[in-house]
Amino acid sequence: MTSRDVLFAAVGLITAAAAVLAVTNRRVLHAGLWLVVALGGLAGCYLVLGAELVALVQLLVYVGAVVVLILFALMLTRSGASEVDTSPAHRWLAAAVGAGVTVLLGGALVTAYGWESRELTGPGSEQIGEQIFGTWVWPFELLSLLLLAALVTAVVVATTGRSKDEAA
Repeated sequence: MTSRDVLFAAVGLITAAAAVLAVTNRRVLHAGLWLVVALGGLAGCYLVLGAELVALVQLLVYVGAVVVLILFALMLTRSGASEVDTSPAHRWLAAAVGAGVTVLLGGALVTAYGWESRELTGPGSEQIGEQIFGTWVWPFELLSLLLLAALVTAVVVATTGRSKDEAA
């Protein structure tokens, strides 16, 4: 067992623990913060595996855009402080479904690919970067405009509801 294996296992355990806390936390805002830790840990796993570009995209797109947008919307609507109230039966059912999907996916991957290591083929980071920032730059720009429009809409909805409540 090499030091990379130990580092990958440590980062993987932190990521899994943060993911469990994100799913089981009763406060939505705290769950969102644990989601940031889980997605950041996943980027750490990618770094340990040598996929620097994928780790950077993970941080930029998921942690830097999507989760921050979710947290911002939660804070604007003031729904992040409330607790989620679900019955224990629903929680156990969700845990059983999640465990079942994990076992099925793991079994399918092991059956298809086995445990032995495989040689990676395909384009490298430089070719992927050229495609993203050359050919596919316009869809990314349109996506950023869509996220900006959603953010502005969330601000408008949150401030419009507050002004009506404060006037009454």
